[in-house]
Amino acid sequence: MAETKTTSTLPKDIFGVEVTNHELLKVAYDSYLAQSRTSAAKTKRRGEVSGGGKKPWKQKGTGRARFGSSRNPIWRGGGIVFGPLGIENYTKKISVGAKRTALRQALSLANQAKKLVQITDVTTTGKTKDIVKLVADNKLEKSRRILLVVAEKTPELLRATNNLEAVELIRANYLSVYHILNADKIVITKDALAVIKTWLTKEEK
Repeated sequence: MAETKTTSTLPKDIFGVEVTNHELLKVAYDSYLAQSRTSAAKTKRRGEVSGGGKKPWKQKGTGRARFGSSRNPIWRGGGIVFGPLGIENYTKKISVGAKRTALRQALSLANQAKKLVQITDVTTTGKTKDIVKLVADNKLEKSRRILLVVAEKTPELLRATNNLEAVELIRANYLSVYHILNADKIVITKDALAVIKTWLTKEEK
């Protein structure tokens, strides 16, 4: 079961950053989505289409345009000119410093919107009812997307949250702008908050 709710002061350099524009948040959000995009789509070029070895008709005398192969891209069933090859790299790189800044901005916006809930800890034997009680104790029943941020994912926590569609469990060091902006409420444990503080206050090299 979840322990009592905490009211410790959040560091202003992480949760109280002034956000003048959302450009960096947009870049970080798109970067996260691009990382999970796969290059599964593939089309065949002219040299990969079967058939077309024989000239469709003779060069002259038919009154029709000359063609050497039915694999011509302008023919139906022919090769594709600029289609995907299945080897595309869609990732969008963002520097570590920019990523941390974007996370501070996202957490600050979440704090301003009163989306953050601090708790001491979450202890469960793997029962879904423990997390249901956590949600009820913090009056989060009406929230459609609850992000539960913990320092470590335990097998018990995974079992307890797997059947709850509204609750997403995530480790603090995997927190992203995407998760923060999409959550209606963000529940952070004391240990997870310590991880976030350590991660986002590191000096850039």
